[in-house]
Parts: sequence; structure tokens; C-alpha cells
Amino acid sequence: MIEIAFVVAADEKNGIGKNNELLCYLPNDLKFFKRITTGYAVLMGRKTYDSIGKPLPNRINLIVSRKIAFIDGCEVFSDIESAIEYAVEQGLTHLFVIGGDSVYKQSLQFCHKIYLTRIHHTFEADSFMVPLPENEWKLESSEPQLADEKNPYAHTFQVYTRA
Repeated sequence: MIEIAFVVAADEKNGIGKNNELLCYLPNDLKFFKRITTGYAVLMGRKTYDSIGKPLPNRINLIVSRKIAFIDGCEVFSDIESAIEYAVEQGLTHLFVIGGDSVYKQSLQFCHKIYLTRIHHTFEADSFMVPLPENEWKLESSEPQLADEKNPYAHTFQVYTRA
């Protein structure tokens, strides 16, 4: 069985981005993201892919797009279900959903785990993480991280599983 997990950094009001960019630069979170997703498949929308600009190395890159049928180095699908079906058919053990907001909303029903970096700040955002129904999710772990010279905002690495 495949495990489908979200990997997302969100501020105190669930903001995840503005103008198709991350809300802030947190090297600590980027290392966390790389450690969790390397060697596995990542699923993202085309705008998230565009913001990254290239396939993520050492990962199978699955892109959902209604407009584009081919992206070099990636597998492209017209909907979330087709991308998940492909991952299952390929025998993949983990699929990490990495954004954007509409991809999170459309795939929440399939999600088993959430790796959330909660940034302890509020930013001006135009895209938001889908709210998690509290009775459906259980906090498994929480690792507070202090702000430092490289990471301007305190943040907490949280892992949630379906209750």
C-alpha cells in the first residue's frame, strides 16, 4: 500500500505562499523537506513546479496540469486521481504532496500523514493550506526550532496522522 503524505510549511493562519513563492526562506525547513522526500515521489501542481523551475533531483516528479501534457523529467497528469493511480501502479511506497493549495485540497481525502512546518509568524499570503478537521488528525510529534542567524522565524516540525 502506498502512503500519501503532505509536506507543507504554513504560518500561524495557514498561509503557505504569496505570488507563487514561499512565504519566507527557512534553510532548516528546506533541509527537513529534502530529508523526508529524497528517494520518493513528489506530487505538485504546475504552478508549484513553475516556482521550483526544474524537477526535484533524486525524486520522481509527478505534476498535475490541465493545460500542459509534457514536462521534461516529470510525469504529467490531468488530475490527482490519475497521478495517485500511476504511483500505485509503479509500486511506489510513498507519495509526498508538496503543493499548491488546490492540490492539497483535492488530495486531502487520500492523505495518511502530514509533515507540517508551522512557522510562528503571520505573513501576507494569497494561498493557504486546507484546514484539517481536528477530529480526523492526531499530532504524533512536535519539534520546536528556535530562530537563529540562518532561520529568521521560530518554527515547529509537526507530524500528524489520521486519527
